[in-house]
Amino acid sequence: MSKFVVAVTGGIGSGKTAVSDRFSNLGIDVIDLDTASRVVVEPDTQALNEISSHFGDGVVGSDGHLDRKALRQQVFGNPTERRWLEKLLHPLINEWTLRQLQAVQSIYAMVVNPLLRARGGYVNRILVVDAAVEVQIERTMERDKIVRKEAQAIVDSQLGRAGRLALADDVIQNEGSLLRLNSKVRKLHRSYIEMAIA
Repeated sequence: MSKFVVAVTGGIGSGKTAVSDRFSNLGIDVIDLDTASRVVVEPDTQALNEISSHFGDGVVGSDGHLDRKALRQQVFGNPTERRWLEKLLHPLINEWTLRQLQAVQSIYAMVVNPLLRARGGYVNRILVVDAAVEVQIERTMERDKIVRKEAQAIVDSQLGRAGRLALADDVIQNEGSLLRLNSKVRKLHRSYIEMAIA
């Protein structure tokens, strides 16, 4: 992979989408692994058939689409089932991502990966979008219309703040105004262009 690739990660409710949307507005091709995780389990895919036969028909809605909430309930507190699911989906998500990267037209590419836990692969640089845990919980409750206990459980299940920050080459603290966020993004954008053409 010759393209310079920046991975964006951060906990739930940290504002990864707000950040990646701003890079996209600056003309950067953004590949979102949340999109990948939906594409690989669309109706009639091999992966959805395997998930259905493993977890039962209850994880597929009447429209033939994966019922993500039902599946989450099956795997959330069950590490064995979660590992089974990850083993099935991660290779498919990686293949999809690499295909998308080959089609990138911008000077560098951005991959949004909420579950990033290690350096390496096709990634040249890691940008962590960071927010205080309380901010994450409040944003998640508001966005997903869930109670605090559920939001807290999701935050607790993810790689902790310290672990994410240890991976970071760059950090955007995303607790202030959108105006400040815009200027942070533009500054990083300029430095990524320099790295991409170096």
